[in-house]
Amino acid sequence: MSGEEKISRKLMIAATMLFFRSHRNPGVRGWELKNRLGKNYMKILELLNHKLSELGLQVKTVFEDESSQDLDRAKFYVTLTHPLTMSDLVTSEYRIDEIAVLAITLSIIFSRGGKASVKDVMEVLETKLPKWKAETYLERAIRRGYINKTEDDVLTVGWRAKVELEPRELLKSILEAQTKVETKIDKEELK
Repeated sequence: MSGEEKISRKLMIAATMLFFRSHRNPGVRGWELKNRLGKNYMKILELLNHKLSELGLQVKTVFEDESSQDLDRAKFYVTLTHPLTMSDLVTSEYRIDEIAVLAITLSIIFSRGGKASVKDVMEVLETKLPKWKAETYLERAIRRGYINKTEDDVLTVGWRAKVELEPRELLKSILEAQTKVETKIDKEELK
């Protein structure tokens, strides 16, 4: 087998491992890739990333512990290169109020250093939605992996939010939306 054929074969193996789940959650650990692809697995992932970019996809690396940059313990996922637009989200399985609950919940968690009590989050959500709806959407976000809930009713960021969302971008979007609302209110008061 020629060198080009070996690389092509390794690209196929890497794509298969990343696209098809073998665990409960998607993604592949670095050590799994290293075992199948060899010690130069990061070069194979770079080549795969280049090919995926033509389709609007990318290989994303999520470290288990943000203080440790150990690639063997990191998890690799295939994600979109650009965030979905509102029209994309609306045509998907998500309702706009469900997205709002997720955004509010994650912004509370992010703003409190990565943890927030269910009680505190529900207090905020209940100012905008009926309790049953807020609970339903929060539970759905937990089931989908965007949020984790501990036994003592503390919410943290889930694996899916770590993969699909950028905390700074979410908080920036919320602040920009708040500024637009305040500007609109100020303009209406001046009339």
